[in-house]
Amino acid sequence: MPRQGSTANGRRATVVDVARLAGVSTATVSRVMNRNYPVAAATRERVEEAMRELGYVVNAHARALAGVSGRTVGIIISDVVDPFYAYIARGVEREATAGGRLCLVCSTQGDPQRELAFIELMHERRADAVILVGGSVADRSYRTELARRARELDAGGSKLVLCGRPSLGKDAPTVGVEYDNEGGAFAITDHLLTEGHERILYLGGPPGLSTTKERIAGHRRALEQRGLPRDPALVQPGAFSRQFGHRRMTELLRDGPEFTAVFAANDIVAAGAAQALEEAGMRVPQDVSLVGYDDVPVAQELRPRLTTVHIPLEEMGRQAVRVALAGGDEDDWRAPTTGTLRLGTHLVVRDSVAAPRGGRRRVRAD
Repeated sequence: MPRQGSTANGRRATVVDVARLAGVSTATVSRVMNRNYPVAAATRERVEEAMRELGYVVNAHARALAGVSGRTVGIIISDVVDPFYAYIARGVEREATAGGRLCLVCSTQGDPQRELAFIELMHERRADAVILVGGSVADRSYRTELARRARELDAGGSKLVLCGRPSLGKDAPTVGVEYDNEGGAFAITDHLLTEGHERILYLGGPPGLSTTKERIAGHRRALEQRGLPRDPALVQPGAFSRQFGHRRMTELLRDGPEFTAVFAANDIVAAGAAQALEEAGMRVPQDVSLVGYDDVPVAQELRPRLTTVHIPLEEMGRQAVRVALAGGDEDDWRAPTTGTLRLGTHLVVRDSVAAPRGGRRRVRAD
């Protein structure tokens, strides 16, 4: 019995050995490995069985030199522990695995230059797709560099996917998957307004980030539709973090504007705000209503359970892989996909909203 990865005489197994054992040509073995040409199911099974028996492992470096796809999907996110990114990454990984591809996850910690560097790395590794997740800042030089890398990927047969971020324009060969960010913010603000709240504090979201801009735009549109004036003091941007939600809410309860409800920019910020409210002796929703965005697990773990906006995060990840690889070896029957696929959001009503208590307009800890 040959040891794993070798023939009977101890030599490392080759494509020729796999072809001989499977009773097929080396070209057929190559087609099975690269999935770049139709192969009968029985033949594919015979070749794969021979590869397993010989312990044959594809030489990825040799495939790259030969110009063959590395059957890899790269996903670039800001933070691996943030549930927003984690659920999208899970969708990408599951869809990539279903297509026989390896998923590589890169974390930038919010640094645009690291994004560009990771895209370059994925290009060098001949990834089939590079999925860039999350909002972006309005920086002309960065956008120019990103568009250039999109063209380089496209020239090499790969695709840059913008997942949850604005398009780079018609000159950049990208595809995208987005969600109705502004519509979700409008819906949840309108829900608070319907309950009788007029002084709504918007809390969190880095200023200048496209995600923040869209959520604030939806929030303001709902206020304007009801004829309510803007109050700049009621918009308090900041990090998408629990620490920010807790710290800023504590400060605002002490010396901030009047409000009866809080629209946290995401569920994690809402969790921090809920902690600050509890420490100040205030009850949700009896004293102040609280809502979030994203519908990650913490929304159901909070007490009371958090009313929020649901984003189909895992489905976004799956669709990001699909739009990038449409027209590829598994989907020859599909027409090539261009442009942006938009997924819907919807309001999830739970227990954290009630009408303002006795028409009360002012919330402040004494």
